[in-house]
Amino acid sequence: MSDPLSVGMLGYGFMGKAHANALARLPMFVPDAPAVERDVLVGRDEAALAEAADRLGFARTATDWRDVVDEVDVFYNLGPNHVHPEPTIAALEAGTAVLCEKPMAPTLEDAERMAAAASDTDSPAAVGFNYRYVPAIQYAKRLIDAGELGDIRQFRGRYLQDWLVDSEAPASWRTDAERAGSGALGDLGAHTVDLVRYLVGDIERVSGQTTTFVDERPAADGEGSEPVTVDDAFSAQVRFESGAAGTLEASRVAVGRKNDHTIEIEGTEGALRFSLERLNELELYRPGNRGFETVLVTEEDDPFLENWWPPGHVLGWEHTFVHENQAFLAAVDDGEPYAPAFVDGLAVQRVLDAVERSADAGEEVGVR
Repeated sequence: MSDPLSVGMLGYGFMGKAHANALARLPMFVPDAPAVERDVLVGRDEAALAEAADRLGFARTATDWRDVVDEVDVFYNLGPNHVHPEPTIAALEAGTAVLCEKPMAPTLEDAERMAAAASDTDSPAAVGFNYRYVPAIQYAKRLIDAGELGDIRQFRGRYLQDWLVDSEAPASWRTDAERAGSGALGDLGAHTVDLVRYLVGDIERVSGQTTTFVDERPAADGEGSEPVTVDDAFSAQVRFESGAAGTLEASRVAVGRKNDHTIEIEGTEGALRFSLERLNELELYRPGNRGFETVLVTEEDDPFLENWWPPGHVLGWEHTFVHENQAFLAAVDDGEPYAPAFVDGLAVQRVLDAVERSADAGEEVGVR
């Protein structure tokens, strides 16, 4: 048996909890998963860091990522978007495998630097597009690849949330272009763009629009206010290299929508619909049917389900991170390629950049 993979993790907020939970679950439910040691947690606030390390199961802490990236086998970069490039590049240059959360970077230029660093090493470099690891999405991928929908003609994807509806909701790094890069476009749209590339193919041209409804929000520390410099919502019409057409939409101010990530795909021989709010289900239409049928994707022979519960005992959002971590860590342990890799993250960033360029220019642009 090989030695456990030592993990360093930058960030212990939302994504830190999601990935730490996945690492803890792996030995319980995936018997052949690589052994992992939660070694070091990285952050700035020593008191909060110590509490988080104890809660998330890390052996030690560090306040400078420079002291960590060459000491561990795997480095998870789960910090705000503007913290993605430098620690990630340093880790890759040290030969350390990396999982970086999405979007890969705040800007296309940063993503290109990161992808270049990944191309210069054999260490796996992964982007955290966990929705590829929903069993129903994998089931949809099998149907599409087998040709059961025929030639794909149309795609519609939307990702709607409402946590910024209240104009008095405080500002954060997510509302600041210097730290986030973009708003709903990168925060939510990146997931949809990755899924559409995974299921349908590459986007060639976009016609996009971005909107900011609330220009100023209370400062997070309660002192005064801060300008909002990112989009609250975006929409885009897209044309695929294959000739298919599609639409993309995301919002963080969609009243009543908590985490509605929905995709619809129509081909010449069938169609499908998926909603993250009903992530164990896939709606399918086939010729001869009177309408869509709902398929519960929980059978033992469905993707990833062999390690979980009996049929009908549904999975949840957190399980996607278990599947993602198992695949990533297996690639690290075996020295094999992993996808979605930085080449995929860069491709997504190119589409996000094209939407912004199109919105600024008020015209359709090519993805470059």
